Amino acid sequence: MTAQDADVDLLVAGAGAAGCAAALAAAEQSLTVVLVDADEQFRRGSNTSMSTSMIPAGGSRWQRDAGIEDSPQQFYDDIMRKTQGQADETVARALVTVAPELVAWLADACGLPLSLVTDFRYPGHTVDRCHAVPDRAGATMHGQLLDAVESSDRITLMVPMALTGVDTDENGAITAAQVAPPDGGSETVAVNGVVLATNGYGADKDLVARYAPDIADGVYFGGEYSRGDALRIGSELGADSVYLDAYQGHGSLAHPHGILLTWATVMHGAVLMNAGGRRFADETEGYSEFGARTLAQPGGLAWMIYDTRIHEAAQPFADYQALQGADAIKWAEDVDGLAAIIGADVVTLAATLDAADAAARGQAEDPHGRTEWEAPLAAPFAAVKVTGALFHTQGGLRVDDEARVLRDGGPIAGCYAAGGAAVGISGHGAGGYLAGNGLLSALGLGYIAGRAAARA
Repeated sequence: MTAQDADVDLLVAGAGAAGCAAALAAAEQSLTVVLVDADEQFRRGSNTSMSTSMIPAGGSRWQRDAGIEDSPQQFYDDIMRKTQGQADETVARALVTVAPELVAWLADACGLPLSLVTDFRYPGHTVDRCHAVPDRAGATMHGQLLDAVESSDRITLMVPMALTGVDTDENGAITAAQVAPPDGGSETVAVNGVVLATNGYGADKDLVARYAPDIADGVYFGGEYSRGDALRIGSELGADSVYLDAYQGHGSLAHPHGILLTWATVMHGAVLMNAGGRRFADETEGYSEFGARTLAQPGGLAWMIYDTRIHEAAQPFADYQALQGADAIKWAEDVDGLAAIIGADVVTLAATLDAADAAARGQAEDPHGRTEWEAPLAAPFAAVKVTGALFHTQGGLRVDDEARVLRDGGPIAGCYAAGGAAVGISGHGAGGYLAGNGLLSALGLGYIAGRAAARA
C-alpha cells in the first residue's frame, strides 16, 4: 500500500497524554490523524487525568530563568541512580534529550501554562526540574491538551472507539487498523502508521498478579481501560516486550476516599506510621516503593502525620483541596488526641514522634536512616488514613529512540508505542520510579512518535 492509498496517515490509539502528544506532533507535521479511545469517560478516567501534571526536564528555559543549573546528562544520571542502572538506556537517553524541547513545545504550541515547581523536590531529583500546571492537577493538563486536539483541523477524535488489531503486508509493515465501538461491529481503516498509546496493564488483575505480585492487593488507581491492549496487539505482531514487572505504586492514597495525598507532605517533613504508632521505613526513599510497604502494614493501612505548616504548603494541589472537602484530614491538639484518632498506644506513638523530632533537629540519627527533614513537626497534628496503590505499569513494548516498536531488535514499519504501552525508564519493580517518569514517557515518546511518523 502506498501513502496515497491510506484513509488516514496515522491512527493513534489512546487519548491520554501519550496519544494527545502523538496526535498533535503528527498534525503539526501536516499528517492527518485519527485519535481513538475506548473509554467514553476518558476525560476524567485516564491515568493522565489522575496525575499531578509533573513533567521533568533537565536544562529547560524555566530552569535557566530561575538560575538552576541542570542538563539532560544530570537528569539521566539521576534516573540511572534511582534505578540502580537498570533503566532502558536507549529510551532514557531519548527522553532526557527531548525533555527541554518537549516542555517548551507543550507551552508554546499546545498552550499549557507550565511553571517550574520549586517549593519542594521529589525523591531522586537532584535539582528542581518538574514542570506543572498551576493547580498541579492532571485533569487540568489533560483538558488543555484535548483543547489543542480539538482545535486542530487535521485530527479527528473518535470516542468511544477501540483499536482491536492491525493488518500488515508481506514485509510485516502496518497497512491497516481494525477499530470497533463498544456496541459491536468493526471497521478497517487503511493507515500508514499506528501509535499504541493505550497505557499498560494495571486494570487487568491477572496480569498484575503475574508480573507485579507485590502490589496485586493494592487499590488500582488508574484508567479502567488499561488492560494490556498494546501488549496483546504487540504479541500478535511478534514484538519484543520488556520490564513487565515495573510499575509506579503509591504509599498514600487516602482510605476509603480514594483521593491522592501528595508525597509533597513527606518532603516537607511528614512521617508515615502504622496503626500501632510506629514508622516502618525512610519515607523520603520514594512514594512508589511505599505502595507495597504500606500494604504490608496491619490491615494494609497507615497514617500520614504532619502539621499546620505542611497543611498550608500542600494547598496548591487540587487533590489536597479535594481531601479537605472529603473530610479526610483529622486534627489533634496533642499526642493524646492523635493516639485516639489512629488507635495507637500513646506511649508508643509519643516515642515515635520524639525519635522523629530528634532526627529532624539533628540531635540523633533516625532509626530508619532518614536524613531529609525540612523541619520538625509541631502540634496540632494532622492525620490522614492511607493505603497502598498501583497507579500504572512501567513496562511494555520495547521501542527505539524514535518510539518505533521493535521485533527481534528491529523496527516494525509503521508501528509506534508511547506511555504505558511502551517500555518506561523505571527499571524493574517499583523502586526505580522517579517522579514524573510516567508523564515524561507518555508525552515524550508520544511527541517523538508523532514526529517520527511524519518522517517515515
